[in-house]
Amino acid sequence: MFKKILIANRGEIACRVIKTARKMGIQTVAVYSDADRNALHVEMADEAVHIGPPPANQSYIVIDKIMDAIRQTGAEAVHPGYGFLSENMKFAEALEAAGVAFIGPPVGAIEAMGDKITSKKIAAEAGVSTVPGYMGLIADADEAVKISQQIGYPVMIKASAGGGGKGMRIAWNDTEAREGFESSRNEAANSFGDDRIFIEKFVTQPRHIEIQVLADKHGNAVYLHERECSIQRRNQKVIEEAPSPFLDEATRKAMGEQAVALAKAVGYTSAGTVEFIVDGDRNFYFLEMNTRLQVEHPVTELITGVDLVEQMIRVASGEPLPFRQEDLKINGWAIESRLYAEDPYRNFLPSIGRLTRYRPPAEIAAGPMVSSGKWLAGDVRQGATAVRNDTGVYEGGEISMYYDPMIAKLCTWAPTRDRAIEAMREALDGFEVEGIGHNLPFLSAVMDHPRFVSGDITTAFIAEEYPDGFQGVEPSPEDLHRIAATAAAMHRVAEIRRTRITGRLGNHERHVGSNWVVLIGKHEIKVRMVADPEGADVTIGDQTLRVEGDWLPGMSLARLTVDSEPLVIKVDKIHAGYRMRTRGADLKVYVRRPRTAELARFMPEKVAPDTSKFLLCPMPGLVVKINVAQGDEVQEGQALATIEAMKMENILRAEKKAVVKSVNAEPGQSLRVDDIIMEFE
Repeated sequence: MFKKILIANRGEIACRVIKTARKMGIQTVAVYSDADRNALHVEMADEAVHIGPPPANQSYIVIDKIMDAIRQTGAEAVHPGYGFLSENMKFAEALEAAGVAFIGPPVGAIEAMGDKITSKKIAAEAGVSTVPGYMGLIADADEAVKISQQIGYPVMIKASAGGGGKGMRIAWNDTEAREGFESSRNEAANSFGDDRIFIEKFVTQPRHIEIQVLADKHGNAVYLHERECSIQRRNQKVIEEAPSPFLDEATRKAMGEQAVALAKAVGYTSAGTVEFIVDGDRNFYFLEMNTRLQVEHPVTELITGVDLVEQMIRVASGEPLPFRQEDLKINGWAIESRLYAEDPYRNFLPSIGRLTRYRPPAEIAAGPMVSSGKWLAGDVRQGATAVRNDTGVYEGGEISMYYDPMIAKLCTWAPTRDRAIEAMREALDGFEVEGIGHNLPFLSAVMDHPRFVSGDITTAFIAEEYPDGFQGVEPSPEDLHRIAATAAAMHRVAEIRRTRITGRLGNHERHVGSNWVVLIGKHEIKVRMVADPEGADVTIGDQTLRVEGDWLPGMSLARLTVDSEPLVIKVDKIHAGYRMRTRGADLKVYVRRPRTAELARFMPEKVAPDTSKFLLCPMPGLVVKINVAQGDEVQEGQALATIEAMKMENILRAEKKAVVKSVNAEPGQSLRVDDIIMEFE
């Protein structure tokens, strides 16, 4: 077994590998750029080597710098994580030439499967169902349009060496095919150093289901069942679960066996994932094979009890797999929510800055475990749940514009899907993140969405259910009453404390009073409160709600019960009220005396400034391209500029017909949020 391994990656996956290496008694080496000097993975590792400036193409994907770090530290093996060099054949070759073990598949398998064009040809030859498309190299945008017309719209434009949603675009017409080809090629070149592009038919209403495979150097290969990854945005997975709520046992077996057959056909070893698109009739089509560990691997670990990173390390050191296919049962249900540094209220645009507050929920261990091929009894009681949080950040740390915007992967496990969803709701409720935009509200909204709860999902779920973007959740009348009752009870506690601090004499509770008006948006809710030492009875109309909890002013998380039902609210004090966030709702709540509420109705509303004549930068980023010039007339939907942020290109388009008055930015310029890119007449 190896004594020291180097992790050629960063962030949460580097931390994840370090945890398993520690458990196995293996020393670890981290590599880091200038931007990651104080990163969590650097702190966790036994050693750390600086490898260059923040851009990945000057640090993390420069093979010579990684090889130099290996020589400096004497590492015997390298785990590449995912992204960066994880599927780079030249990197694997360099390691092999240096006598350093690659904790991943052999060079031949990377070459065959890492290239999506080649992998589709091999899959077809192996009898695996494939999506119709053009597998040859595409020279330019004109050829891309011609091929797209021949295949028939819609088409998927994909980077041959891509992954993680990078270098992928869906095109529904010639214009989108032309723009998509250029953006995909640029992203592919910047992220992977390989700008080859191919095009395939986009299957409408598909489900994205993938099979985890694991193979050793002794001819043994197994599949560890499937993961459902259909909740996606911009071709990037957001929520995954294992198993899939859609597959039956026959389809699961057929997909698993095809995945193993494909792995054996290319002499695959280590962990890998075979991705399929599955239609409504459970017909499945091969998409690609990822010759690396997947981001969503924790849900597979939670339902099988297999530590995939440990098995990758053991396989790389020459050990055989400790289990057979019949040993790998599905136990319970697991769900993963990807927490991203992106603002759901600004069309999920990336957000950067300092994590002024980062408090994930407590991790809880439960579920099955496997050791040396034998099942160990885990806590699988009906009420048992597990919570796992894979992260690479900490409170006070910086979220950089140079890398993927993922903050953490929050996972829950339970014996049933319904209970796993409920456990995820509770975990999201208790997850505190401040200082940057993040998608926690959106994740909570999905967990409560009827389509997701029923399992009726496709890769079009987000586009169909949130066509105008995510604007937050509008609470039901019942939930509004629960929130109003809670706000009134919390306000009473705050007012009692305030009267004590001011030193007023007499009965503090009598001074606070019992009648209040709670304003939530346009909703005005009259409440009457009767308090006791354990809580308060809050009457709204003809309904009385019992509110109990130990919240005190200054606490950012209120854990309460309303009529014995739990309610968790993130609380911030704002002028004359509270900002209250719960289950995807983000509310400004004001608790006023009846007379104050009456007078407040006459207060004029603040009007937001008119910015319709400006194109503002929606995120911190780098200007890649300016498509228009001063004096140009632009049409609605026309591309105006391309901004790169967190490894993704974002095309900004005209919202209406206009004439460009001035252009205030140029390619290569770094912009902040709301910087003016151009002005219109």
